[in-house]
Amino acid sequence: MVAEKAIMDMTEDHNPQHDGDCALHYEENLLWEKERSDSPGVDLPEPQGTPSRTGVAERGDIGLPQVSEPQALRHFVRMSTWNYSIDHGFFPLGSCTMKHNPRLNEKVARNPGFAHIHPMQPESTVQGALGLMYELQEWLAELTNLPGVCLSPAAGAHGELAGMMTIRRAHEQKGEIQKRKIVLTPDSAHGTNPATAVTCGFEVRNMPTSETGILTMEAFKEALYATDPDGADIAGMMVTNPNTCGLFEKDIIEIADLLHEAGGYFYMDGANFNALVGKIRPGDFGVDVMHINLHKTFSTPHGGGGPGSGPICCTEELAQFMPVPTVIKNGDTYKLETIEDRPASVGRLKGYQGQFGMHVRALSYMLSHGADGLKRVSEDAVLNANYILRQLEGDYFAPYAGQGPCMHEALVTDKFQKEQGVQTLDIAKALIEKGFHPMTVYFPLTRPGTMLIEPTETESKDSIDRFITVMKDIANEAKTNDNAADHFHNFPLSSPRRRLDEVKAARKPQLRWKTA
Repeated sequence: MVAEKAIMDMTEDHNPQHDGDCALHYEENLLWEKERSDSPGVDLPEPQGTPSRTGVAERGDIGLPQVSEPQALRHFVRMSTWNYSIDHGFFPLGSCTMKHNPRLNEKVARNPGFAHIHPMQPESTVQGALGLMYELQEWLAELTNLPGVCLSPAAGAHGELAGMMTIRRAHEQKGEIQKRKIVLTPDSAHGTNPATAVTCGFEVRNMPTSETGILTMEAFKEALYATDPDGADIAGMMVTNPNTCGLFEKDIIEIADLLHEAGGYFYMDGANFNALVGKIRPGDFGVDVMHINLHKTFSTPHGGGGPGSGPICCTEELAQFMPVPTVIKNGDTYKLETIEDRPASVGRLKGYQGQFGMHVRALSYMLSHGADGLKRVSEDAVLNANYILRQLEGDYFAPYAGQGPCMHEALVTDKFQKEQGVQTLDIAKALIEKGFHPMTVYFPLTRPGTMLIEPTETESKDSIDRFITVMKDIANEAKTNDNAADHFHNFPLSSPRRRLDEVKAARKPQLRWKTA
Protein backbone atom coordinates (compact mmCIF):
# COMPACT_ATOMS: atom_id res chain seq x y z
CA MET A 1 0.00 0.00 0.00
CA VAL A 2 2.81 2.37 0.92
CA ALA A 3 4.54 1.88 -2.41
CA GLU A 4 1.25 2.28 -4.28
CA LYS A 5 0.47 5.55 -2.48
CA ALA A 6 4.01 6.78 -3.08
CA ILE A 7 3.65 6.13 -6.79
CA MET A 8 0.38 8.01 -6.90
CA ASP A 9 1.84 10.96 -5.03
CA MET A 10 4.97 11.11 -7.15
CA THR A 11 3.15 10.90 -10.48
CA GLU A 12 3.94 13.84 -12.66
CA ASP A 13 0.76 13.34 -14.65
CA HIS A 14 -2.09 10.85 -14.30
CA ASN A 15 -3.19 9.32 -17.56
CA PRO A 16 -6.84 10.37 -17.97
CA GLN A 17 -7.75 7.28 -19.96
CA HIS A 18 -6.75 5.14 -16.99
CA ASP A 19 -8.63 6.97 -14.26
CA GLY A 20 -10.91 3.93 -14.50
CA ASP A 21 -10.59 0.41 -15.90
CA CYS A 22 -9.60 0.22 -19.56
CA ALA A 23 -9.92 -3.17 -21.26
CA LEU A 24 -7.92 -5.45 -18.93
CA HIS A 25 -5.79 -2.64 -17.50
CA TYR A 26 -7.18 -2.19 -14.02
CA GLU A 27 -7.09 1.02 -12.06
CA GLU A 28 -6.95 0.08 -8.38
CA ASN A 29 -7.46 2.35 -5.40
CA LEU A 30 -6.01 1.92 -1.95
CA LEU A 31 -7.75 -0.50 0.38
CA TRP A 32 -8.46 2.35 2.78
CA GLU A 33 -10.47 4.01 0.06
CA LYS A 34 -12.61 0.88 -0.25
CA GLU A 35 -13.34 0.64 3.45
CA ARG A 36 -17.01 0.38 4.40
CA SER A 37 -18.09 -0.03 8.00
CA ASP A 38 -20.92 -2.35 6.93
CA SER A 39 -18.63 -4.85 5.20
CA PRO A 40 -15.76 -5.79 7.50
CA GLY A 41 -13.54 -8.71 6.75
CA VAL A 42 -14.52 -10.45 9.99
CA ASP A 43 -17.86 -10.06 11.71
CA LEU A 44 -17.46 -11.28 15.29
CA PRO A 45 -18.91 -9.82 18.47
CA GLU A 46 -16.55 -8.02 20.81
CA PRO A 47 -15.53 -10.44 23.60
CA GLN A 48 -16.97 -9.50 26.97
CA GLY A 49 -15.35 -10.21 30.34
CA THR A 50 -12.56 -12.34 28.89
CA PRO A 51 -9.17 -11.50 30.39
CA SER A 52 -6.09 -11.58 28.22
CA ARG A 53 -3.81 -14.54 28.87
CA THR A 54 -0.91 -13.40 26.69
CA GLY A 55 0.92 -11.51 29.42
CA VAL A 56 1.23 -8.39 27.27
CA ALA A 57 -0.80 -5.22 27.09
CA GLU A 58 -3.91 -5.30 24.94
CA ARG A 59 -3.38 -4.07 21.43
CA GLY A 60 -5.27 -1.01 20.32
CA ASP A 61 -6.61 -0.20 16.89
CA ILE A 62 -3.89 -1.09 14.38
CA GLY A 63 -5.54 0.82 11.54
CA LEU A 64 -6.20 -1.98 9.06
CA PRO A 65 -8.94 -1.25 6.54
CA GLN A 66 -12.18 -3.14 7.07
CA VAL A 67 -13.00 -4.81 3.76
CA SER A 68 -14.60 -8.07 2.74
CA GLU A 69 -12.62 -11.07 1.58
CA PRO A 70 -13.54 -10.64 -2.13
CA GLN A 71 -12.48 -6.99 -1.95
CA ALA A 72 -9.11 -7.88 -0.44
CA LEU A 73 -8.52 -10.74 -2.86
CA ARG A 74 -9.39 -8.75 -5.96
CA HIS A 75 -7.29 -5.83 -4.76
CA PHE A 76 -4.10 -7.86 -4.62
CA VAL A 77 -4.84 -9.86 -7.77
CA ARG A 78 -5.47 -6.66 -9.73
CA MET A 79 -2.23 -5.15 -8.47
CA SER A 80 -0.41 -8.33 -9.49
CA THR A 81 -1.44 -7.67 -13.09
CA TRP A 82 0.74 -4.56 -13.01
CA ASN A 83 3.87 -6.64 -12.54
CA TYR A 84 6.22 -7.26 -15.43
CA SER A 85 8.27 -10.43 -15.21
CA ILE A 86 10.47 -12.66 -17.31
CA ASP A 87 7.36 -14.79 -17.86
CA HIS A 88 5.67 -11.77 -19.49
CA GLY A 89 8.41 -10.86 -21.89
CA PHE A 90 11.96 -9.86 -22.69
CA PHE A 91 14.17 -8.18 -20.07
CA PRO A 92 17.07 -6.43 -21.83
CA LEU A 93 18.70 -5.52 -18.50
CA GLY A 94 22.47 -5.36 -18.81
CA SER A 95 24.43 -6.86 -15.88
CA CYS A 96 21.27 -8.37 -14.39
CA THR A 97 20.97 -11.60 -16.40
CA MET A 98 17.20 -11.77 -16.25
CA LYS A 99 16.73 -15.04 -18.08
CA HIS A 100 14.17 -17.82 -18.04
CA ASN A 101 14.09 -19.92 -14.88
CA PRO A 102 13.35 -23.52 -15.93
CA ARG A 103 10.37 -24.93 -14.02
CA LEU A 104 12.38 -28.09 -13.43
CA ASN A 105 14.49 -26.08 -10.98
CA GLU A 106 11.38 -25.07 -9.06
CA LYS A 107 10.03 -28.61 -9.01
CA VAL A 108 13.26 -29.95 -7.56
CA ALA A 109 13.58 -27.11 -5.02
CA ARG A 110 10.07 -27.91 -3.79
CA ASN A 111 10.89 -31.54 -3.12
CA PRO A 112 9.80 -32.09 0.52
CA GLY A 113 13.23 -33.48 1.35
CA PHE A 114 14.69 -30.09 0.44
CA ALA A 115 11.87 -27.62 1.10
CA HIS A 116 10.79 -28.92 4.50
CA ILE A 117 14.11 -29.38 6.26
CA HIS A 118 15.51 -27.05 8.91
CA PRO A 119 19.13 -25.83 9.16
CA MET A 120 19.31 -26.90 12.81
CA GLN A 121 18.39 -30.52 12.13
CA PRO A 122 21.01 -33.11 13.07
CA GLU A 123 23.42 -33.65 10.19
CA SER A 124 22.54 -37.34 10.09
CA THR A 125 19.00 -36.40 9.00
CA VAL A 126 20.01 -34.05 6.14
CA GLN A 127 22.73 -36.02 4.41
CA GLY A 128 21.01 -35.58 1.04
CA ALA A 129 20.98 -31.80 1.37
CA LEU A 130 24.60 -31.69 2.48
CA GLY A 131 25.53 -34.01 -0.37
CA LEU A 132 23.84 -31.62 -2.81
CA MET A 133 25.80 -28.68 -1.41
CA TYR A 134 29.04 -30.66 -1.63
CA GLU A 135 28.38 -31.51 -5.28
CA LEU A 136 27.59 -27.86 -6.03
CA GLN A 137 30.92 -26.88 -4.46
CA GLU A 138 32.66 -29.38 -6.75
CA TRP A 139 30.93 -27.99 -9.85
CA LEU A 140 31.81 -24.39 -8.98
CA ALA A 141 35.42 -25.33 -8.27
CA GLU A 142 35.69 -27.06 -11.65
CA LEU A 143 34.01 -24.22 -13.58
CA THR A 144 36.33 -21.60 -12.07
CA ASN A 145 39.54 -23.59 -11.45
CA LEU A 146 39.42 -22.25 -7.90
CA PRO A 147 39.28 -25.16 -5.43
CA GLY A 148 38.10 -23.33 -2.30
CA VAL A 149 34.32 -22.79 -2.34
CA CYS A 150 32.10 -21.27 0.33
CA LEU A 151 28.36 -21.27 -0.39
CA SER A 152 27.13 -19.15 2.52
CA PRO A 153 27.12 -15.56 1.10
CA ALA A 154 23.55 -14.48 0.47
CA ALA A 155 24.00 -12.43 -2.72
CA GLY A 156 26.58 -10.76 -4.93
CA ALA A 157 27.53 -7.87 -2.65
CA HIS A 158 27.71 -10.27 0.30
CA GLY A 159 30.03 -12.44 -1.78
CA GLU A 160 32.19 -9.39 -2.45
CA LEU A 161 32.39 -8.80 1.29
CA ALA A 162 33.33 -12.43 1.89
CA GLY A 163 36.03 -12.29 -0.79
CA MET A 164 37.58 -9.05 0.38
CA MET A 165 37.50 -10.18 4.00
CA THR A 166 39.33 -13.30 2.89
CA ILE A 167 42.00 -11.16 1.20
CA ARG A 168 42.29 -8.98 4.30
CA ARG A 169 42.68 -12.06 6.48
CA ALA A 170 45.50 -13.35 4.24
CA HIS A 171 47.41 -10.07 4.62
CA GLU A 172 46.80 -10.15 8.39
CA GLN A 173 48.27 -13.64 8.63
CA LYS A 174 51.33 -12.45 6.70
CA GLY A 175 51.71 -9.48 9.03
CA GLU A 176 51.32 -7.03 6.10
CA ILE A 177 47.91 -5.54 6.71
CA GLN A 178 49.32 -2.30 8.11
CA LYS A 179 51.17 -1.46 4.91
CA ARG A 180 48.79 -2.94 2.32
CA LYS A 181 45.95 -0.45 2.41
CA ILE A 182 45.15 0.16 -1.27
CA VAL A 183 42.61 -1.66 -3.45
CA LEU A 184 42.62 -0.85 -7.17
CA THR A 185 39.28 -0.56 -9.00
CA PRO A 186 38.56 0.60 -12.56
CA ASP A 187 36.07 3.38 -13.20
CA SER A 188 33.76 0.85 -14.87
CA ALA A 189 33.42 -1.17 -11.64
CA HIS A 190 30.08 -1.94 -10.06
CA GLY A 191 29.41 0.59 -7.31
CA THR A 192 29.50 -2.14 -4.68
CA ASN A 193 33.19 -2.83 -5.44
CA PRO A 194 34.68 0.34 -3.92
CA ALA A 195 32.02 0.29 -1.19
CA THR A 196 33.03 -3.23 -0.20
CA ALA A 197 36.73 -2.35 -0.18
CA VAL A 198 36.12 0.62 2.12
CA THR A 199 33.90 -1.50 4.36
CA CYS A 200 36.84 -3.89 4.79
CA GLY A 201 39.12 -1.04 5.84
CA PHE A 202 40.92 -0.41 2.57
CA GLU A 203 41.44 2.75 0.55
CA VAL A 204 40.31 2.76 -3.07
CA ARG A 205 42.47 3.92 -5.97
CA ASN A 206 40.66 4.43 -9.25
CA MET A 207 42.00 3.16 -12.57
CA PRO A 208 40.58 5.00 -15.61
CA THR A 209 39.52 2.91 -18.57
CA SER A 210 40.53 4.02 -22.00
CA GLU A 211 38.48 5.15 -24.96
CA THR A 212 38.40 1.48 -25.91
CA GLY A 213 36.40 0.62 -22.77
CA ILE A 214 39.01 -1.65 -21.24
CA LEU A 215 41.79 -1.31 -18.68
CA THR A 216 45.14 -0.51 -20.29
CA MET A 217 48.51 -1.66 -19.02
CA GLU A 218 49.56 1.98 -18.70
CA ALA A 219 46.64 2.89 -16.45
CA PHE A 220 47.16 -0.23 -14.34
CA LYS A 221 50.89 0.32 -13.85
CA GLU A 222 50.35 3.97 -12.99
CA ALA A 223 47.88 2.99 -10.26
CA LEU A 224 49.94 0.02 -9.06
CA TYR A 225 53.14 2.01 -8.53
CA ALA A 226 51.60 5.41 -7.74
CA THR A 227 52.89 5.62 -4.15
CA ASP A 228 55.38 2.76 -3.93
CA PRO A 229 57.87 1.74 -6.64
CA ASP A 230 57.29 -1.94 -5.86
CA GLY A 231 53.54 -1.74 -5.29
CA ALA A 232 54.09 -2.90 -1.71
CA ASP A 233 51.10 -0.87 -0.46
CA ILE A 234 48.64 -2.69 -2.73
CA ALA A 235 46.32 -5.21 -1.07
CA GLY A 236 44.58 -6.22 -4.27
CA MET A 237 42.36 -5.18 -7.13
CA MET A 238 38.68 -5.68 -7.90
CA VAL A 239 37.92 -6.13 -11.60
CA THR A 240 34.81 -7.38 -13.39
CA ASN A 241 35.66 -9.51 -16.41
CA PRO A 242 33.94 -9.21 -18.81
CA ASN A 243 33.63 -5.63 -17.66
CA THR A 244 30.55 -3.46 -17.45
CA CYS A 245 31.13 -2.11 -20.95
CA GLY A 246 30.49 -5.65 -22.19
CA LEU A 247 34.13 -6.21 -23.13
CA PHE A 248 36.71 -8.81 -22.14
CA GLU A 249 39.84 -7.39 -20.50
CA LYS A 250 42.39 -8.61 -23.04
CA ASP A 251 45.47 -7.73 -20.95
CA ILE A 252 44.18 -9.43 -17.82
CA ILE A 253 46.85 -12.15 -17.60
CA GLU A 254 49.72 -9.64 -17.70
CA ILE A 255 47.86 -7.37 -15.26
CA ALA A 256 47.34 -10.27 -12.86
CA ASP A 257 51.00 -11.28 -13.09
CA LEU A 258 52.18 -7.76 -12.17
CA LEU A 259 49.70 -7.60 -9.31
CA HIS A 260 50.91 -10.91 -7.92
CA GLU A 261 54.55 -9.84 -8.22
CA ALA A 262 53.66 -6.85 -6.04
CA GLY A 263 52.05 -9.14 -3.46
CA GLY A 264 48.42 -8.21 -4.17
CA TYR A 265 45.43 -10.46 -4.75
CA PHE A 266 43.05 -10.41 -7.71
CA TYR A 267 39.38 -10.27 -6.75
CA MET A 268 37.04 -10.78 -9.70
CA ASP A 269 33.47 -9.57 -9.57
CA GLY A 270 31.64 -12.56 -11.05
CA ALA A 271 28.49 -10.68 -12.03
CA ASN A 272 29.21 -11.32 -15.72
CA PHE A 273 30.23 -14.96 -15.43
CA ASN A 274 27.31 -15.80 -17.73
CA ALA A 275 29.59 -14.89 -20.64
CA LEU A 276 32.40 -17.22 -19.54
CA VAL A 277 30.93 -20.32 -17.89
CA GLY A 278 32.07 -23.47 -19.67
CA LYS A 279 34.37 -21.47 -21.97
CA ILE A 280 37.17 -20.18 -19.77
CA ARG A 281 37.98 -20.54 -16.07
CA PRO A 282 38.83 -17.35 -14.14
CA GLY A 283 41.54 -19.18 -12.22
CA ASP A 284 43.32 -19.65 -15.54
CA PHE A 285 43.77 -15.89 -16.03
CA GLY A 286 45.02 -15.15 -12.52
CA VAL A 287 41.93 -14.70 -10.34
CA ASP A 288 42.54 -15.44 -6.65
CA VAL A 289 38.99 -15.09 -5.37
CA MET A 290 35.65 -14.32 -6.99
CA HIS A 291 31.98 -14.43 -6.21
CA ILE A 292 29.39 -16.05 -8.44
CA ASN A 293 25.79 -14.91 -8.60
CA LEU A 294 24.01 -18.26 -8.65
CA HIS A 295 20.80 -16.30 -9.14
CA LYS A 296 22.11 -14.92 -12.44
CA THR A 297 24.53 -17.30 -14.07
CA PHE A 298 22.57 -20.36 -13.04
CA SER A 299 19.08 -19.27 -13.91
CA THR A 300 16.91 -17.88 -11.12
CA PRO A 301 16.01 -14.26 -11.93
CA HIS A 302 16.58 -12.08 -8.89
CA GLY A 303 14.82 -8.89 -9.98
CA GLY A 304 12.07 -7.61 -7.73
CA GLY A 305 13.73 -8.78 -4.53
CA GLY A 306 13.88 -12.49 -5.23
CA PRO A 307 16.31 -14.79 -3.41
CA GLY A 308 20.00 -14.40 -4.14
CA SER A 309 23.10 -16.46 -3.56
CA GLY A 310 26.70 -15.31 -3.94
CA PRO A 311 29.19 -18.11 -3.21
CA ILE A 312 32.89 -17.35 -3.39
CA CYS A 313 35.56 -19.46 -5.04
CA CYS A 314 39.24 -18.99 -4.24
CA THR A 315 42.71 -20.44 -4.64
CA GLU A 316 44.06 -23.14 -2.38
CA GLU A 317 46.18 -20.49 -0.64
CA LEU A 318 43.15 -18.36 0.26
CA ALA A 319 40.80 -21.28 0.99
CA GLN A 320 42.05 -21.50 4.58
CA PHE A 321 40.88 -17.93 5.21
CA MET A 322 37.42 -17.91 3.58
CA PRO A 323 34.29 -18.01 5.79
CA VAL A 324 32.90 -21.11 7.41
CA PRO A 325 31.10 -23.37 6.92
CA THR A 326 31.77 -25.38 3.83
CA VAL A 327 30.54 -28.95 3.44
CA ILE A 328 33.28 -31.53 3.88
CA LYS A 329 33.13 -35.26 3.23
CA ASN A 330 34.47 -37.98 5.51
CA GLY A 331 34.11 -41.31 3.77
CA ASP A 332 30.43 -41.52 2.85
CA THR A 333 29.34 -38.92 5.40
CA TYR A 334 28.91 -35.20 4.88
CA LYS A 335 29.33 -32.60 7.59
CA LEU A 336 29.45 -28.86 8.02
CA GLU A 337 32.86 -27.68 9.10
CA THR A 338 33.31 -25.37 12.07
CA ILE A 339 35.90 -22.78 13.02
CA GLU A 340 37.73 -25.57 14.86
CA ASP A 341 38.18 -27.36 11.55
CA ARG A 342 39.67 -24.24 9.93
CA PRO A 343 40.87 -21.83 12.67
CA ALA A 344 42.44 -19.31 10.22
CA SER A 345 39.00 -18.57 8.73
CA VAL A 346 37.40 -15.15 8.97
CA GLY A 347 34.53 -16.94 10.70
CA ARG A 348 30.83 -16.87 9.95
CA LEU A 349 29.28 -14.19 7.77
CA LYS A 350 25.72 -15.52 7.79
CA GLY A 351 23.41 -17.49 9.98
CA TYR A 352 23.27 -21.12 8.95
CA GLN A 353 24.60 -22.28 5.58
CA GLY A 354 23.38 -19.87 2.89
CA GLN A 355 20.37 -19.77 0.55
CA PHE A 356 19.76 -23.50 0.26
CA GLY A 357 16.86 -23.23 -2.18
CA MET A 358 19.16 -21.40 -4.56
CA HIS A 359 21.75 -24.13 -4.19
CA VAL A 360 19.14 -26.67 -5.30
CA ARG A 361 18.06 -24.58 -8.29
CA ALA A 362 21.64 -23.90 -9.41
CA LEU A 363 22.73 -27.53 -9.27
CA SER A 364 19.56 -28.56 -11.10
CA TYR A 365 20.47 -26.10 -13.85
CA MET A 366 24.03 -27.42 -14.05
CA LEU A 367 23.02 -31.07 -14.14
CA SER A 368 20.30 -30.52 -16.73
CA HIS A 369 22.72 -28.69 -19.05
CA GLY A 370 25.89 -30.63 -18.44
CA ALA A 371 29.34 -29.29 -19.25
CA ASP A 372 28.60 -28.99 -22.97
CA GLY A 373 25.28 -27.27 -22.31
CA LEU A 374 26.82 -24.66 -20.02
CA LYS A 375 29.35 -23.88 -22.72
CA ARG A 376 26.49 -23.42 -25.18
CA VAL A 377 24.78 -21.07 -22.70
CA SER A 378 27.73 -18.68 -22.83
CA GLU A 379 28.09 -18.95 -26.59
CA ASP A 380 24.43 -18.17 -27.19
CA ALA A 381 24.45 -15.25 -24.75
CA VAL A 382 27.43 -13.71 -26.53
CA LEU A 383 25.91 -14.40 -29.96
CA ASN A 384 22.62 -12.70 -29.02
CA ALA A 385 24.37 -9.60 -27.67
CA ASN A 386 26.53 -9.24 -30.76
CA TYR A 387 23.49 -9.63 -33.00
CA ILE A 388 21.77 -6.75 -31.20
CA LEU A 389 24.91 -4.59 -31.30
CA ARG A 390 25.40 -5.03 -35.04
CA GLN A 391 21.74 -4.37 -35.76
CA LEU A 392 21.60 -1.17 -33.71
CA GLU A 393 25.03 0.38 -34.25
CA GLY A 394 23.78 2.49 -37.15
CA ASP A 395 20.77 3.81 -35.24
CA TYR A 396 22.48 4.45 -31.90
CA PHE A 397 26.04 5.43 -31.03
CA ALA A 398 28.05 2.30 -30.24
CA PRO A 399 31.31 3.63 -28.75
CA TYR A 400 33.09 0.28 -28.64
CA ALA A 401 31.79 -1.31 -31.84
CA GLY A 402 35.17 -0.79 -33.50
CA GLN A 403 36.85 -2.98 -30.88
CA GLY A 404 35.34 -6.12 -32.37
CA PRO A 405 32.78 -8.43 -30.77
CA CYS A 406 31.28 -7.61 -27.39
CA MET A 407 30.62 -10.26 -24.79
CA HIS A 408 27.15 -11.01 -23.39
CA GLU A 409 25.94 -7.40 -23.28
CA ALA A 410 25.95 -4.60 -25.83
CA LEU A 411 26.48 -0.93 -24.97
CA VAL A 412 25.03 1.97 -26.96
CA THR A 413 24.38 5.61 -26.05
CA ASP A 414 21.94 8.41 -26.92
CA LYS A 415 24.57 10.55 -28.67
CA PHE A 416 22.67 10.60 -31.99
CA GLN A 417 19.27 11.19 -30.40
CA LYS A 418 20.51 14.07 -28.24
CA GLU A 419 20.78 16.14 -31.40
CA GLN A 420 16.96 16.08 -31.49
CA GLY A 421 16.61 16.65 -27.74
CA VAL A 422 15.82 13.00 -26.99
CA GLN A 423 17.80 11.38 -24.20
CA THR A 424 18.30 7.91 -22.77
CA LEU A 425 15.49 8.29 -20.22
CA ASP A 426 13.10 9.26 -23.03
CA ILE A 427 14.08 6.15 -24.98
CA ALA A 428 13.50 3.99 -21.91
CA LYS A 429 10.04 5.48 -21.37
CA ALA A 430 9.22 5.00 -25.06
CA LEU A 431 10.09 1.31 -24.70
CA ILE A 432 7.52 1.05 -21.91
CA GLU A 433 4.90 2.63 -24.18
CA LYS A 434 5.71 0.04 -26.84
CA GLY A 435 5.45 -2.91 -24.45
CA PHE A 436 9.08 -3.58 -23.53
CA HIS A 437 10.86 -3.39 -20.22
CA PRO A 438 13.74 -0.90 -20.59
CA MET A 439 17.36 -1.90 -20.58
CA THR A 440 19.79 -0.71 -17.88
CA VAL A 441 20.24 3.04 -18.34
CA TYR A 442 23.05 5.43 -17.37
CA PHE A 443 25.36 2.58 -16.41
CA PRO A 444 28.27 2.20 -16.69
CA LEU A 445 29.24 5.78 -15.97
CA THR A 446 32.20 5.76 -18.33
CA ARG A 447 30.08 7.29 -21.10
CA PRO A 448 27.16 9.73 -21.03
CA GLY A 449 23.68 8.42 -21.78
CA THR A 450 24.60 4.74 -21.76
CA MET A 451 22.14 1.92 -22.47
CA LEU A 452 23.37 -1.53 -21.52
CA ILE A 453 21.50 -4.35 -23.28
CA GLU A 454 21.83 -7.99 -22.22
CA PRO A 455 19.60 -10.37 -24.16
CA THR A 456 20.77 -13.62 -22.44
CA GLU A 457 20.83 -17.01 -24.09
CA THR A 458 17.20 -17.82 -23.27
CA GLU A 459 15.76 -15.30 -25.74
CA SER A 460 14.78 -16.52 -29.18
CA LYS A 461 15.75 -14.71 -32.35
CA ASP A 462 12.10 -13.82 -32.79
CA SER A 463 11.86 -11.97 -29.47
CA ILE A 464 15.19 -10.25 -30.07
CA ASP A 465 14.08 -9.16 -33.56
CA ARG A 466 10.93 -7.61 -32.09
CA PHE A 467 13.06 -5.65 -29.63
CA ILE A 468 15.43 -4.51 -32.40
CA THR A 469 12.48 -3.39 -34.54
CA VAL A 470 11.09 -1.27 -31.70
CA MET A 471 14.50 0.25 -30.95
CA LYS A 472 14.91 1.15 -34.63
CA ASP A 473 11.41 2.65 -34.71
CA ILE A 474 12.25 4.81 -31.68
CA ALA A 475 15.47 6.01 -33.31
CA ASN A 476 13.66 6.82 -36.54
CA GLU A 477 10.88 8.61 -34.65
CA ALA A 478 13.41 10.73 -32.80
CA LYS A 479 15.14 11.57 -36.07
CA THR A 480 12.09 12.46 -38.15
CA ASN A 481 9.68 14.04 -35.67
CA ASP A 482 9.94 17.83 -35.86
CA ASN A 483 8.91 18.09 -32.21
CA ALA A 484 10.80 15.03 -30.97
CA ALA A 485 11.79 16.35 -27.54
CA ASP A 486 8.23 17.22 -26.45
CA HIS A 487 6.83 14.13 -28.12
CA PHE A 488 9.17 11.75 -26.30
CA HIS A 489 8.90 13.54 -22.98
CA ASN A 490 5.24 12.47 -22.81
CA PHE A 491 6.04 8.75 -22.90
CA PRO A 492 4.65 6.48 -21.63
CA LEU A 493 1.10 7.39 -22.64
CA SER A 494 -0.82 4.15 -22.20
CA SER A 495 0.41 2.95 -18.81
CA PRO A 496 -1.70 3.49 -15.67
CA ARG A 497 0.97 5.93 -14.51
CA ARG A 498 2.95 8.22 -16.74
CA ARG A 499 6.24 9.91 -15.88
CA LEU A 500 7.23 9.97 -12.26
CA ASP A 501 9.28 12.63 -10.57
CA GLU A 502 11.91 10.06 -9.64
CA VAL A 503 14.14 12.48 -7.77
CA LYS A 504 11.25 13.62 -5.58
CA ALA A 505 10.11 10.04 -5.08
CA ALA A 506 13.59 9.07 -3.84
CA ARG A 507 14.13 12.11 -1.64
CA LYS A 508 10.62 12.71 -0.31
CA PRO A 509 8.77 9.40 -0.40
CA GLN A 510 5.25 9.27 1.08
CA LEU A 511 5.66 6.48 3.60
CA ARG A 512 2.41 6.83 5.53
CA TRP A 513 -1.21 6.87 4.47
CA LYS A 514 -3.01 10.00 5.56
CA THR A 515 -6.75 10.50 5.27
CA ALA A 516 -7.92 13.59 3.48
